[in-house]
Amino acid sequence: MSETSGTKPEPKPRPSPSVLFVCVHNAGRSQMAAAWLAHLAGDRIEVRSAGSAPADSINPAVAEAMNEVGIDISAEVPKILTREAVQASDVVITMGCGDTCPVFPGKRYLDWQLDDPAGRGVAAVRPTRDAIRARVEALVADLLP
Repeated sequence: MSETSGTKPEPKPRPSPSVLFVCVHNAGRSQMAAAWLAHLAGDRIEVRSAGSAPADSINPAVAEAMNEVGIDISAEVPKILTREAVQASDVVITMGCGDTCPVFPGKRYLDWQLDDPAGRGVAAVRPTRDAIRARVEALVADLLP
């Protein structure tokens, strides 16, 4: 009789879900959402962010607002939205990018209506930052067992 007889095989680990956050410039809302998700879920969820027309750099008021809660996104760089990023994601969350996001069968799509922080000061960004955190917390609870 072998040593393994009578024991149950180990369950295969579930692959980590992947989430893509998309906004126009990938300099504000999508960057905050990606940072919150990485902060709250760690490596249990794969996180991506992109923009349909990425800016040259992160919005400084957004970086300051996130820094206030201990999350440094100042080194992040806005990225262009690609079909490959959408295909590689289980959940795609848009934040004002309209119809520019490609749609693929089998993906879960959400649209979060949030104020655009472009051209606004840190005081105006804080409510958006906090609203994003609440939505990301609910998303983590939904995606992780």
